[in-house]
Amino acid sequence: MDLENQRRVLDLTNEYGAENVIVVLGAAEGEAAGLAAETVTAGDPTFAGPLAGVQLGLRVYHCCEPEFKNEVDSEIYDEQIGMMEMVLDVDDIISEMSAIRDEFTKY
Repeated sequence: MDLENQRRVLDLTNEYGAENVIVVLGAAEGEAAGLAAETVTAGDPTFAGPLAGVQLGLRVYHCCEPEFKNEVDSEIYDEQIGMMEMVLDVDDIISEMSAIRDEFTKY
């Protein structure tokens, strides 16, 4: 997650409260999604950005996870994400995201 997006997440969390923020990711690989998820839950693991050492514990999901998919209109989901979902290793992404949530999410 780049430094600008880290700053945005931090600012929104400060403004609305961590319990009111959900982060939705769309990374193409489980490892990349996991790194971004770890950043918004446990803090920036590279210690380079605004979230370095900041444990927000935010709820975080990937757009291909059932928890997100079940909450959006199926036509819109298919139109916007369906093609991507067919070429991704969704099981790997779900596994990575679940592990991060289980370990670091507070809300």
